[in-house]
Amino acid sequence: MHEVIVDRLEKIAREDDVRILFACESGSRAWGFASTDSDYDVRFVYVRSREKYLGLDEPRDVIERPIEGDLDINGWDLRKFLRQFRKSNPVTTEWLDSPIVYHESTSTAARVRELVPELFRPTTAWHHYLSMANTNYRVSHKSDEIALKKYFYILRPLFAVMWIEQGFGPVPMRFADMLARIDLPDDLRNEIDRLLERKAASGELGRGPRIEPVSRYLERELNERAKAIPDFEDRSRDTYVLDRLFHDAIEEAWK
Repeated sequence: MHEVIVDRLEKIAREDDVRILFACESGSRAWGFASTDSDYDVRFVYVRSREKYLGLDEPRDVIERPIEGDLDINGWDLRKFLRQFRKSNPVTTEWLDSPIVYHESTSTAARVRELVPELFRPTTAWHHYLSMANTNYRVSHKSDEIALKKYFYILRPLFAVMWIEQGFGPVPMRFADMLARIDLPDDLRNEIDRLLERKAASGELGRGPRIEPVSRYLERELNERAKAIPDFEDRSRDTYVLDRLFHDAIEEAWK
């Protein structure tokens, strides 16, 4: 599948007249809880030629393709990516930390990675992940039955919240990296391990009764965080370096 994805990226670059700087896996395969039939969620960052950015009309900042089978692939213009990175959008740092990289052709991604600790804003990331966990909990727990894979889509952002609260910095992409450092009750950790084993060994988990120890834990932890917002230190940071990086990326990609 890796070769298929690389071929598709090359085709997109030709069709849209762009240079793809970086492409990675962004979904369950990168998080570390894929099943045998999980989709491939490929995300990429691209840059256009300098002339395209100097026109009166700003070029479209996304490239999208229809989902084909198990392949979901789309990308962001580098300017959009850097603007979101400047705001500490966790999506950008997760892409940069993906363990599955399909393409990295210039120094741009490495240079942005070096800036992650400096530009990380814990308050922004904390709210992002807590909102995601709350939304996924409400949607999935409307009845006594639950799509069991949805537990991971609540646990991961909740653990990201805890990661930030404990001062560990930018949130890693891999679920296992968070599990390794966050203090969890033994019964919860055992339930998570069982779910991971079932998901890895089969297709999607399907629906089933709630796993009460997990659901109670989620409800308790989410309710606790509704009572008070932690006081993080979000220092003001000069991001002029991103302007320089943007210009350099165009030069390097199109030389």
